[in-house]
This record gives sequence, C-alpha cells and structure tokens, in this order.
Amino acid sequence: MLLARAIGTATSTVKHASMEGCKLLVVQPLAADRSSPDGAPQLAVDRLGAGRGDLVIITSDGRYTRELLQCTNTPVRWSVIGIQD
Repeated sequence: MLLARAIGTATSTVKHASMEGCKLLVVQPLAADRSSPDGAPQLAVDRLGAGRGDLVIITSDGRYTRELLQCTNTPVRWSVIGIQD
C-alpha cells in the first residue's frame, strides 16, 4: 500500500471489459514526508470517488483488485482502497 495524491483523471476510448464503469485516476505516490513525489505517477482504478488533490491509499494487491472488479484476468495493477479525510 502507498499514500498518493490524485493529480488527475485519464480517459480511455477502449478499456478491458473488467474496467467498465471504473474511473481511471492518475496518482502520484508520495514519500514518507507525505509531500515529496516518490517515483513516477501511476494509473489507478477508482471506485470510491476520489477527486483531484485528494490523498488516497493505493494498492497493487492483485487478489483485492480481482475481487473488486469481479474478473480473474484483469490487467489492472493499482487500485484506490481509501481516501484520507
């Protein structure tokens, strides 16, 4: 799990069937200080409704993502599992 800041959304004209109805969020992983970037921005599936500027928790846990999307062969790597208040 990583803490990240939502920096935008992505639009896709063609998606894998498992991603239908999901928002694609561009997130910037953050370092331990919660403000410095830690690596390149990532694309995450968001079913929680996070918006630009929100601090989110993302995971690359494949089992969780397969259950979330109800698909055993989804190409999704990152998914949003929480939004910080």
